[in-house]
Amino acid sequence: MTAETPLTYAVGDIHGCADLLDALLERVEAHAAGRARTLVFLGDYIDRGPDSARVIETLRRVQWREPEAVVCLMGNHEAMLLRSLREPGAEEHWLLNGGLATLGAFGVKEAAALPRDVLDWIEALPTVHGDARRWYVHAGFHPSAPAPDPDPHNRLWIREPFLGDDHDFGRHVVHGHTPCQDGRPEVRTNRTNLDTGAVYGAALTAGVFGAEQGPALTFLQVRTGARP
Repeated sequence: MTAETPLTYAVGDIHGCADLLDALLERVEAHAAGRARTLVFLGDYIDRGPDSARVIETLRRVQWREPEAVVCLMGNHEAMLLRSLREPGAEEHWLLNGGLATLGAFGVKEAAALPRDVLDWIEALPTVHGDARRWYVHAGFHPSAPAPDPDPHNRLWIREPFLGDDHDFGRHVVHGHTPCQDGRPEVRTNRTNLDTGAVYGAALTAGVFGAEQGPALTFLQVRTGARP
């Protein structure tokens, strides 16, 4: 890998773990060491963890500074929040799945009271990103669908048959959504899972991808109480 090699850092599910995000971003910048790089965040920024508000503030700031080099994708938890604003009864489902922590982080009592600019930012998040070598998505694609799967529900929610199938999607698929039980990224020939359970006391992970097709060159991880 030369100094001119562009790198892509893809970051798994954050779930309100703002301190881990700050530490991982430091690790990313130290690793990149001035090289051209793109940051891709795979969704699930909110819910369950202690500080969803600061996570979103950090991501928006990083994206504002480098709009051409930072991609923030939507996760199913962002989708649940948006649905809670549109469908009667949906807010209870979101609250039971971690939304209460998000309301607490923002100091409000209901989804409708969340800051309008935050909701607008979430609503505008794409559900897939692609480059010449890989697809980046929160949950995955259905093996029977053309890549990238045109169904937003699959992109945000799918587990099986995506996880158990070795289908070749034409490009390596980088995703999160399903926590890896051992706190380590799951690497298969057709996909890499970067959800390493940060909110459950494991690690927040970035996969480092180069110009080559396929899996990551290496991984960067931070854990609760650890510094970069």
